[in-house]
Amino acid sequence: MSDTKAPFVPGDGRTGHVDTFARDNLPPKDLWPVMDFSTVPELAAYPDRMNAAVELLDKAVSDYGWADRTVIRYADLTWTYADFQKKVDKVCRVLVEDMGLVPGNRVLLRGPNNPMMAACWLAILKAGGVCVATMPLLRGRELAYMADKAQIRHFLCDIRLAEDAQDAMKRAPILDTVRYFSPEGEGGLDGCDLDTAMADKPEGFDACDTAADDMALIAFTSGTTGQPKGTMHFHRDIMAMCDCFPRYVYTASADDVYSGSPPVAFTFGLGAQLCFPMRSGASVVYFPGPPTPDTLLETIQNYKVTTLYTAPTMYRVLADMIKAGTDYDIASLSQCVSAGETLPLPTFEAFREATGIKIIDGLGSTEMIHIFVSAAGDTIRPGATGKAIPGYEACIMDEDGTILAPPCDGLLAVRGPTGCRYLDNIERQNAYVKNGWNLPGDQYRQDEDGYFWYVARADDMIISAGYNIGGPEVEVALLDHPKVKECAVVGAPDPDRGHIVKAFVVLRDGAEPGPATVKELQDFVKAQIAPYKYPRAIDFVDDLPRTETGKVQRFKLRQAEEEKAG
Repeated sequence: MSDTKAPFVPGDGRTGHVDTFARDNLPPKDLWPVMDFSTVPELAAYPDRMNAAVELLDKAVSDYGWADRTVIRYADLTWTYADFQKKVDKVCRVLVEDMGLVPGNRVLLRGPNNPMMAACWLAILKAGGVCVATMPLLRGRELAYMADKAQIRHFLCDIRLAEDAQDAMKRAPILDTVRYFSPEGEGGLDGCDLDTAMADKPEGFDACDTAADDMALIAFTSGTTGQPKGTMHFHRDIMAMCDCFPRYVYTASADDVYSGSPPVAFTFGLGAQLCFPMRSGASVVYFPGPPTPDTLLETIQNYKVTTLYTAPTMYRVLADMIKAGTDYDIASLSQCVSAGETLPLPTFEAFREATGIKIIDGLGSTEMIHIFVSAAGDTIRPGATGKAIPGYEACIMDEDGTILAPPCDGLLAVRGPTGCRYLDNIERQNAYVKNGWNLPGDQYRQDEDGYFWYVARADDMIISAGYNIGGPEVEVALLDHPKVKECAVVGAPDPDRGHIVKAFVVLRDGAEPGPATVKELQDFVKAQIAPYKYPRAIDFVDDLPRTETGKVQRFKLRQAEEEKAG
């Protein structure tokens, strides 16, 4: 791609939306990153009119011969693609005929991963709505913020989360119509009025004739740096997500069985736990309850899962359990993907030693919808995130926006078929996009072979007595110590050094917190990396603050340290 390209503007100019709020609140086009669909054949062939639900589901039934293939399993429930289509169409009818949805209306969607959560997501898109999916652990105040920001009237919610839904509706009166569903859509729980309404609806629904560049979803960031921001994605962005990473980084197969921990409400989980399996005619397994290590291992065993998506912390726990000798049979597992935060080398090595599987590390962002730097199989260089995947290009920039020649260190910049467009937030748009490139906020090193090596989040870089110290580098060193289960490293204010390196450490069972362990860990780090990088302060904690997607909220630790310093 040329540096001189203007932003790629697809479509025939005819929106399928009646309510144009989302389109009206896009940033000005001159603030968009460059977007190019020409470098990957599948993307270059996209038509001007496209509805992602039709591409993922309706064509699976009508064009690809997958009607009788299994698409979703949940406990004892099994849905084929044809079953799934019938459920989706009935939800569409409730949205349009009963709730008054018109194309372009935003719909708040709330629930953990289950069959009806998936059906509602696809139905919103098929009916021409804009889906705003939310994490199950968010509370009424947070939901109300999103409803006000995205001007949302309609609400579909898992019945088990009704209390927070009602609180959100009190806080955001714009939310004036809500329907509740059960996980299986069969009305098995009291109050499931969506299930009841669906039972009376006939089969079939004509999908909304959306443009490829009509809005399909507004995904709010997970809050690792404070207030969530709405990121806007078109129908074509969803398909590009499916036709880049799973198609070109690992070999997706119709025989794959997917499972994992990321929620569908998170774009990492949206791809991994719904769109990717559907794009290749495969299936996904959801499970009741939280994604504990035992739940994941049991799911792999019982459903013969081949493809697992989860976060680095979970892989570390799984590696320990498998190495210690688990009774679960996980022989079916063949490929594992990690994202959400960087994959530490000790975790990669521990999991490979325990299972023989090389974890595929992926760097993505909510702003870009999914992964854009990765590597798989023999192309993995342990410790590196990987290279720009087909369809994308990446480079290193300095603070002035100058592209640096490798080997080099600086800010990672990326561009391709997807890109950042914030909902009504020009200030953040200007910070994320520079000279047509997306800046996800990561410090990286690029080697002469084009591999990218993670240094730190830009806001995780600690400047101490004039030294630039990457917090994640110190974390990796600490994780190599046998007493350390988890850790997070931040800069803490210090009157003499400006900031010092401070570690928050969760110890393994049997390890004793105290001055002796502090010194032991400090000496260990000094022996592993440059001594000036060692943590001058260590706090032992029971757990670390995390978002629902599993990311450590280091900003909360930094804020607490700043408040203590006055």
